[in-house]
Amino acid sequence: MRKTVLLTYKFVEFIPRELEAHTIYVSIPYATSIHNCCCGCGNRVVTPISPADWKLIFDGRTISLEPSIGNWSFPCRSHYWIRNNRVVWADQWSDDRIDAGRKKDARVRAAYFNKKSAPEAEGPSSAVLKNGNKKKKGSLKGKLKKWFGVKDSEPDQNR
Repeated sequence: MRKTVLLTYKFVEFIPRELEAHTIYVSIPYATSIHNCCCGCGNRVVTPISPADWKLIFDGRTISLEPSIGNWSFPCRSHYWIRNNRVVWADQWSDDRIDAGRKKDARVRAAYFNKKSAPEAEGPSSAVLKNGNKKKKGSLKGKLKKWFGVKDSEPDQNR
């Protein structure tokens, strides 16, 4: 049985050069979290936050990440969940299971990114509006607001 590890979190814009032990750094602008491997080996664990990677849950007091973190490329091969600031150790995986998990992750990412980049129902011409003008791309700020479900506080100008 592995020891209980409690984590703290820090919301940051940029990840610091030196990571404090037992601390998860979360950068919302860059949709990334990073921490030192919870086994104590010292390797940095980067978890991209997106619908195709990890989901960050912040309940106002604690951080959780889903799915589990499997450090299969590290010599320690540690495997754990981060739930409510606690490390919950998981079973080790066989090489076959790791390979199957990696293939599944690749399929999920490909499906997510292909769906996002797939042409709309009208086909290739959907990139051009009826009057021949190209569609305007949304701002990064607008995309992040949409991704995180933040609604604009400005009143609707069409009312």
